[in-house]
Amino acid sequence: MNVRLRRLRRTPALRRLVAETRLDAASLIAPIFVTLKKKREPIRSMPGVYRLPITEAVKEAKELAALGVGGILLFGIPASKNPEGTGAYAANGVIPQAVKAIKKAVPGPVVITDVCLCEYTSHGHCGVVKGGTSEDASVDNDATLEILKQAALSHAQAGADIVAPSAMMDGQVGAIRAALDENGFEQTPIMSYSAKYASALYGPFREAVESAPQFGDRRGYQMDPSNVEEALREVAEDIREGADIVMVKPAMAYLDVVRAVKEKFQWPTACYQVSGEYALIKAAAARKWVDEKQLRMELAVAMRRAGADLIITYGARALAQQLSKKE
Repeated sequence: MNVRLRRLRRTPALRRLVAETRLDAASLIAPIFVTLKKKREPIRSMPGVYRLPITEAVKEAKELAALGVGGILLFGIPASKNPEGTGAYAANGVIPQAVKAIKKAVPGPVVITDVCLCEYTSHGHCGVVKGGTSEDASVDNDATLEILKQAALSHAQAGADIVAPSAMMDGQVGAIRAALDENGFEQTPIMSYSAKYASALYGPFREAVESAPQFGDRRGYQMDPSNVEEALREVAEDIREGADIVMVKPAMAYLDVVRAVKEKFQWPTACYQVSGEYALIKAAAARKWVDEKQLRMELAVAMRRAGADLIITYGARALAQQLSKKE
């Protein structure tokens, strides 16, 4: 028998040599929840993940940088919330403070900031709500754009390397691009949550930032899980408006979308392994139903294989530690 495909599978060195998909820590982005409180707080549904005071967020960023993790994605938890989410653009808000502290202390990772209102609104929606607090209420797209512009600008002024609008408002990338350019931040890239689906996998995140909608849901502005062609239209529009990186969220159940986006546009593409995906892995591992290390690596490789250039994951630290060790 001349063909024996197993010949190149015999040893770890041979397998590494012919691996078709490469994964390294530089392609990982670690989300960090930042709070103005003085002590870290565990997130019940996300074992090993915490709400961190700014001083501890700086420490976390240093440790991730030492492991070679490429970037961090900051989510802010303000001291108070209101219906308009004005804390999202406060010059001395939690995110500007965190960005300044991290950029001063940590030269390594790219600092990315989430630009949305759900962490800052008392009703939990991603934008300004019109129509009261009934099931008939809806998010005012254009009014929300004005606040998103201010939020992105405040983050850029604080020193953010990339701003990442996630509100799924029509025209958000174009509005933010114009605001940045008009204020001297032409070189600040935008990573857009272009195809963000209305998923059941966001529950732990909503616990982390206390952002569960107080009425209605987000299906009026987040994408229907049934649709792929619509995702391609969303991505095309974001690229046209100036997105430097596009994103698919969640990751594991949407790898077909990641593949479609990458093949069609050949644009820098990220995917987000979201809080619910992380929680599923941790829950199964805690019951010893799966090998956590093997599964974490396998899923990350699958995301890269599907076409993701960047992987946003709460397991970034653990993955980087695994990658730093030889098989």
